Amino acid sequence: MAKILPTIPLRDVVVFPGTIVPLFIGREKSIRAVEEALKRDKFLFLVTQKDPEIENPKRDDLYDIGVVSVIVQNVKLPDGTIKMLIEGIERARILEFKDDQCIECLVEELKESELDKLLEEHLKRVILDELSKFVEKSGKISNETLQAIREIESLSKLIDTITSNMSIRTTEKQKILETIDLVERLKILYGILEREIEITEIDKKIREEVKKQIEKNQKEYYLMEQLRAIQKELGKSELSEIEELREAIEKSGMPKEIKEKALRELRKLELMHPTSAEATVVRNYLDWLTSLPWNKRTKERLDLKKVREVLDKDHYGLEEVKERILEYLAVKKRTKKLKSPILCFVGPPGVGKTSLGESIARAIGRKFTRIALGGVRDEAEIRGHRRTYIGALPGRIIQSIRRVGVKNPVILLDEVDKLSSDYRGDPASALLEVLDPEQNKHFTDHYLAVEFDLSEVFFIATANTTMTIPKPLLDRMEVIEIPGYTENEKLYIARDYLIPKQLKQHGLKRTDIILPDEVILRIIRWYTREAGVRQLERSIAKICRKILKLAEESRVKLPTKVDNNLLEELLGIPKYRDSTILREPAVGTAIGLAWTPTGGDVLLIEVEVVEGKGELILTGQLGDVMKESAKAALTYIRSKRKELNIEKDFHKNYDIHVHIPEGAIPKDGPSAGVTLVTALASSLTGIPVRNDIAMTGEVTLKGRVLAIGGLKEKLLAAKRYGIKNVIIPRENEKDLKEISEDTLKDLNIILVENMDQVLKITLEGIGNRLKDASLPAVYRVSSNDRPTLS
Repeated sequence: MAKILPTIPLRDVVVFPGTIVPLFIGREKSIRAVEEALKRDKFLFLVTQKDPEIENPKRDDLYDIGVVSVIVQNVKLPDGTIKMLIEGIERARILEFKDDQCIECLVEELKESELDKLLEEHLKRVILDELSKFVEKSGKISNETLQAIREIESLSKLIDTITSNMSIRTTEKQKILETIDLVERLKILYGILEREIEITEIDKKIREEVKKQIEKNQKEYYLMEQLRAIQKELGKSELSEIEELREAIEKSGMPKEIKEKALRELRKLELMHPTSAEATVVRNYLDWLTSLPWNKRTKERLDLKKVREVLDKDHYGLEEVKERILEYLAVKKRTKKLKSPILCFVGPPGVGKTSLGESIARAIGRKFTRIALGGVRDEAEIRGHRRTYIGALPGRIIQSIRRVGVKNPVILLDEVDKLSSDYRGDPASALLEVLDPEQNKHFTDHYLAVEFDLSEVFFIATANTTMTIPKPLLDRMEVIEIPGYTENEKLYIARDYLIPKQLKQHGLKRTDIILPDEVILRIIRWYTREAGVRQLERSIAKICRKILKLAEESRVKLPTKVDNNLLEELLGIPKYRDSTILREPAVGTAIGLAWTPTGGDVLLIEVEVVEGKGELILTGQLGDVMKESAKAALTYIRSKRKELNIEKDFHKNYDIHVHIPEGAIPKDGPSAGVTLVTALASSLTGIPVRNDIAMTGEVTLKGRVLAIGGLKEKLLAAKRYGIKNVIIPRENEKDLKEISEDTLKDLNIILVENMDQVLKITLEGIGNRLKDASLPAVYRVSSNDRPTLS
């Protein structure tokens, strides 16, 4: 039967039928609802709010099911609030909601179905047994309350009373209130009781373990105090741990303010329990402070002649690096005090950047340590973690200083161009302070939280490219380019450095394996094609291994001389048998030169013109800059249509497809402009491009050829592929003076200012059409002559 009742929304309280609950009523509308109920028949409808924070709840803020209740007692307090006892009567569902002077609801009482008497008795016993276990383990319900619950005959009232007396979440109580089916309601309560029993057992176990640990710590502390007293009575002379740390602080040579901080930490340690976690943290911190070389340094070797001998013995060439080290030592020798330089060696893999750092340390008499930065993405790797973190340690810089035991080592920061960053910070930014000569004197590691002077450290960074190094970091370093080696340089390195090294590593004498120069050159040309010498060294190591195996099998005798036939047996079929990239001139195919982080390389640019609708198709994983170069090249060709005798509407009637092979490798940059124009002009005119000439240069819409970078690497790539004629921009003429004669030897370097000159050289017979094109200058270095410009 439905009826309209004054309604009170409850906060964090669920009232059940058959229970008597005290309530304090303070909200204005709830007080009016009580007054209205007292005027009528004392009946109220109590329903729980979904969110207890809401002051004036609406229909959607209330649960659907509540309890019809009767006011048993009520008292109005001086502050206007009402204290009352209410008794729950029946479950009821809200049908209509009215919010006026007070909240009133039209509610419908919910009737429960009756169970079989035997089943009801069985279910009562099940839930009472589980309740007894809960009370026994937790003690959260008094024995008096438990006894009163046992005397309840109705299963429905039993479940509601147990739920009302348990400290569980409001949502769980509401779920039980809303469950009309008695068996389902009992299942929910049973599951809650089982969970609470399990939680109680876990809580009890934890408390017992904590108690045991406290007793153990107290026992250990008592025994330690007894042991100290016994040692004192016996007159033991050994220093205690505290005294040892105090002596270490005094002897460490740390600055005054840092020493005071260390002594403060030591006083804290004295007051701590020796086995406590905090004592371990302080002890480790003091160990780090006292083990750092605050005043220890190695004496530098300032004899420039001996330093030069060591550098020459370890590395061939690399004159710029050696000169920079000698300049530093020369100034240091005169001034006695000079900040160590911060160098960055940039070059392709295998040219000796990392080993050069170790060689510099040996030459100047300093200790050496290396920090690998490739893939580092956490700032704490550089600056360390704060001591508040479990397992915190100083960063790699301080760890390296402690490891070498001096404050003026050579620290090699390897692969600085491969640093990453994520939510944990940017290690490149952390390096800004480390590599700044004006700041690193006051470097502060997060773990130490005190300043450490890094100004005497000789930092050397290595990288394959500067493109991925942040500009502020790059600005703090003196960049020294270490380009790839020429064939002659590789020959000298192999003969004087790599072969003796590998023979020694394989337990062979210098005379056991003889590698003539022509065989070494054959390995360089036909088995390795690289900017550095790493693959060359692997090939020499493979030869040593193979010959040792053949000697053990009695197939060769030591000493042995390696000839071309034996070389092929040892290393297999040559990988690069023919160095000619194009066997004959081809229409629409031009040879370009490219710079890569691993050295220079040669790339082919292919253009094919087919009937279509004037679409420009670009394939081969080209970057945005290279795509723009292709569009600029096409526009330039259109502007020269008449001179080149190209069909008027070719850009409307034909599709032009530009492709650069090796499509899996991304390609970008503006320096392919010259090659793109040449290939386009060739394809549209039908004139083949010379196959003995390579080119590089950026092109403007007006046909001017602009300067490019990475010139030495590109020239070395041309030599590796046997190309002797190279077109470069005239603006790069100044760069030729900085390139060694050995690199330029036997190359015809053609200096051009515009595309007309390029086309006149690369497309035979087109010169008559470009009558205004002047002859370009040619820069030559023969085997015996100095560089000449003609």
